[in-house]
Amino acid sequence: MAKERKLVSPTPFPETRPFWEAASRGTLLLKRCIACGEHHFYPREICPFCFSEKTEWREAAGTGTIYSLSVTRRAEIPYAIAYVTLAEGPTMLTNVVDCNLDALRIGQAVKLVFKSSEDGQAVPMFTPT
Repeated sequence: MAKERKLVSPTPFPETRPFWEAASRGTLLLKRCIACGEHHFYPREICPFCFSEKTEWREAAGTGTIYSLSVTRRAEIPYAIAYVTLAEGPTMLTNVVDCNLDALRIGQAVKLVFKSSEDGQAVPMFTPT
């Protein structure tokens, strides 16, 4: 079995606590602005599009496509980081896991998976579909 890279545990802040609590249940949440209808990531109270304070948490579909990626091979355990454009529209910086790093491509479809950090917190990542 291949060694897995250790993931640093995230530090939840009050505005991101629902995000991390949902991740622990295997759900990816995004913020959606009630005023303009846009989804946004990174979670924050104020919409970055229209500056409304009327935002709500919504469950994401958990699918997307790779917008950009970088494979780090000089680490003890090679890994891929990528910007993934989610089905809802926002682009999320994440890891692409459980795959052949040489086969990753921009535009490739990916789906949500969760990996455990050092303290057991589930962290959303993606794998090719």
